[in-house]
Amino acid sequence: MTVFLTPEEAAARLGTAERVLVIGCSGSGKSTLSRRLGESLGLPCVSMDREVFWMPGWRMRPRAEALDRLREIVARERWIIDGTSPGTLPLRLPRSHLVLWLRPPRIVSLCGVVSRWLRHRGRTRPDMADGCPEKIDCEFLSYVWTFEKTQSPQIEANLAAHGAGVPVCVLKSRAEARRLLAIAGREY
Repeated sequence: MTVFLTPEEAAARLGTAERVLVIGCSGSGKSTLSRRLGESLGLPCVSMDREVFWMPGWRMRPRAEALDRLREIVARERWIIDGTSPGTLPLRLPRSHLVLWLRPPRIVSLCGVVSRWLRHRGRTRPDMADGCPEKIDCEFLSYVWTFEKTQSPQIEANLAAHGAGVPVCVLKSRAEARRLLAIAGREY
């Protein structure tokens, strides 16, 4: 059974958590939250887009190689992993101490994706593999728009099947994510 925490409870857990998953829709603020938590807690931040899935030129890393890379990362003692990929949750959840699930309204994620594209247009953002300049297209916007319907049920099923005992904090707005950071900052 999944145990859900408030942001205050999650902030308290961050004091002892050495392996944290940050999941959610593209544009929800995963990378920003992961980076800030990593800085605050002294945990290495791993972007799945940069270190597992993508190669230069927007080429997808072969699945077997990506899974090998992910297994090596998950075996480390300390990390924050930024990335959703429901299909890889069975590898990541058993090693996690805490899951932070960003679930803002889809318009917030859409605005985040567009804002990110405008900020990094023509360049590669820091949490993406080298040689993958920021892009946006109808397929990606559709993925963001339908994320709650298509991806969240898979996340919930994986949490139930592979996340026994791993607490989850659902952050439904950027304000809740900022509150978590503020509380965690005061506690450390």
